[in-house]
Amino acid sequence: MATTKATSKSSARTDVKIGISDSSHELNFECSNSQAEVIAKVNEAIKSSSVLSLSDSKGREILVPFNKISYVEVGESADRHVGFANQ
Repeated sequence: MATTKATSKSSARTDVKIGISDSSHELNFECSNSQAEVIAKVNEAIKSSSVLSLSDSKGREILVPFNKISYVEVGESADRHVGFANQ
């Protein structure tokens, strides 16, 4: 018996990638905020010279000082299929 998963905009997830200056590593995580919300939080942190604070989809808090943000990539998460899913 096959089941289908209902998707809606409220359950949409956003992929976030933050480059850290003076480091070869970057932060990759998924959050429940919209792209516009993430961009607004990044802009506010930079304008106010404060810490960027975002929560990931697992409930963890990510904190990045504004002066360590080298770049930010924001995009909608793609649905992940496992097995032999029909497209």
